[in-house]
Amino acid sequence: MEKKKRASNDNRIDYGVILPVFLLCLIGLLSLYVALSHDPNNPSVFRGVMMQTVWYMVGAVAIIVIMHLNSKWIWKLTPYLYGLGLVVMGLLLKFYDKQLALVTGSKNWFSFGSFTFQPAELMKIAYILMMALIVTKHNSQLKERTTKNDLWLIAKMLLVTLPVLALVMAQDDFGTMLVFLAIFGGIFLMSGISWKIVIPVVVIALVVGAGLIYLVTTEGGRDLLYKVGFKSYQFARIDSWLDPFHDTSGMSYQPAQGLLAIGSGGLLGKGFNTSDVYVPVRESDMIFTVIGENFGFIGGAFVIFLYFILIYRMIRVCFDTNNEFYAYIASGLIMMLLFHVFENIGANIGLLPLTGIPLPFISQGGSSILGNMIGIGLILSMRFQNETPDKTSRR
Repeated sequence: MEKKKRASNDNRIDYGVILPVFLLCLIGLLSLYVALSHDPNNPSVFRGVMMQTVWYMVGAVAIIVIMHLNSKWIWKLTPYLYGLGLVVMGLLLKFYDKQLALVTGSKNWFSFGSFTFQPAELMKIAYILMMALIVTKHNSQLKERTTKNDLWLIAKMLLVTLPVLALVMAQDDFGTMLVFLAIFGGIFLMSGISWKIVIPVVVIALVVGAGLIYLVTTEGGRDLLYKVGFKSYQFARIDSWLDPFHDTSGMSYQPAQGLLAIGSGGLLGKGFNTSDVYVPVRESDMIFTVIGENFGFIGGAFVIFLYFILIYRMIRVCFDTNNEFYAYIASGLIMMLLFHVFENIGANIGLLPLTGIPLPFISQGGSSILGNMIGIGLILSMRFQNETPDKTSRR
């Protein structure tokens, strides 16, 4: 009987999700070791690698715990997690780490001695859960789909989103704001809203995006953006993206060195633990440059392939689940992970401007690792719980 139960549990564990995450974490440890070993400003390689390992272990425990929570428990906890997240994000505006704010330009870190934490990473999960709850509850109450109902759903989604965006903008964290917008877009598209509304919204978003590009690339446009709250360091990052080698002694130094490091790796790389090109803060936002220099194009392509497999498996879970609440959670998590990967690697290879977004499971940072691991736990719980339609929460 016990063997049958163990076999049944094994069938409910999605190893197609676990394997790429495990390999990405292993690559993360190796890359972090290389980055810290060749960083003259890093006092202890061993401490950095051990702290990362501890965060991986904490994340693994979080996955196991969350796997065993069914949708009913997650549904009940969601409003409290969202409310707590808003309170913590609000406290951050007063009690942020001032030293890190001077270095990064963002007020998005708590500091307790040598321990630092970024609440926005966990707020992403709470926001995804709240958005999924709002959409599921709204759709379950519909007798028929009308334009009026769809507009009312959009209003509810904005009511949940605007406080989060306001707090993130107050922290001067533009990169994290883009992540929340990506999550909103993913759930918005999956929510069942009529294409009569979706298409105009997408067109407006594209027009606004094109308008912003025009504004940041013209002198008059920048003057206008300065007046509405844009900072000089944000324009400096855009200039470094447009021409990475225009100011290699200033803001362009990091992206320029990153491109040189990746380019010097060639097809197969220079070999493990090699760093001939110095890249500042390589262990976090620029970790992909370690992979490019050490393992070349083949190594970088393999990492992208692992992300592709992981996202594919997450999409399969999204479509296979019989629980509407779970499906919207999966949609938000997929968009979060996809945007992180696209933005981080895109910034490292010069396709996109640097925004300070970490590479999931690889970049150094306990907050990011824990948030991503919780997301994986939610994905695995969808398969592990294996709920049928008549058991779905509040459907």
